Amino acid sequence: MENLFLQPVDLTKLLYVLLLVAVITVVFALLIVLVSKVCAVKVDEKEEAVKENLAGANCGGCGYAGCADFAKALAEGKAELSACGPTPNENKAKIAEILGVEFVAGEEKFAVVACSGGINAKNKYDYVGNEGCSAQIAFIGGQKFCEDGCLGGGSCMTACPYNAIHVKDGVAYTDRSMCEACGVCVKKCPKGLVHLIPKSAHVYIACSSHCKGKTVMDMCKKGCIGCGLCAKNCPHGAITMVDNVAVIDYSKCNGCLTCVAKCPRKCIKEI
Repeated sequence: MENLFLQPVDLTKLLYVLLLVAVITVVFALLIVLVSKVCAVKVDEKEEAVKENLAGANCGGCGYAGCADFAKALAEGKAELSACGPTPNENKAKIAEILGVEFVAGEEKFAVVACSGGINAKNKYDYVGNEGCSAQIAFIGGQKFCEDGCLGGGSCMTACPYNAIHVKDGVAYTDRSMCEACGVCVKKCPKGLVHLIPKSAHVYIACSSHCKGKTVMDMCKKGCIGCGLCAKNCPHGAITMVDNVAVIDYSKCNGCLTCVAKCPRKCIKEI
């Protein structure tokens, strides 16, 4: 064995081997370049430019799997720019310019949960099962007597990509400072209790029940009973009663908080 290692090296054969290895390497390199060019996916420059200006949150609030899919849909004219909440208006203006469309900046928004129930709302039964509102609602609409009451299962909280929602005392609340208005929670709530309102808003109606006063009082300590005191006393006419529940016109509200003071059920919340 030792004699084999001590034998002189044939330089000619060694050079042939090295040359063969070099040729094979060059051939494979050329093949790789050729294949990469033949199989290359064509990149839409407009699509790439749009994607670079999106927020990059990949939250899915726009209805697409992520920002890349949304950018593709925008470039193809299959989506509306307004569907994206997290992207700032400044970036949206740039995207509109890239797409060659008109852009009108809308007011920034955030999500609120239109319910004050939770521990203040009566239960039909004690729910024991899988976590989440979607699972609970499968059992005769959830444990709350109020058909429009928050179930407190936290489906919106779990889905929120910004950690802007928390459940306290059996009802979900949002943090305006952390909310990016992506709309994921709006789509996730099985009862449709989450709404996007202007970030400049001073108050919101924390109830969604359309039942009459007596029925509401039997079900919840905090529910709107449709008394109309908020609407009657609002000095700016910013509140109307629609199907037994108060509705705010934020273009008229100046945040005087008269409605908060007048509401006997305290279901109008100051932000």
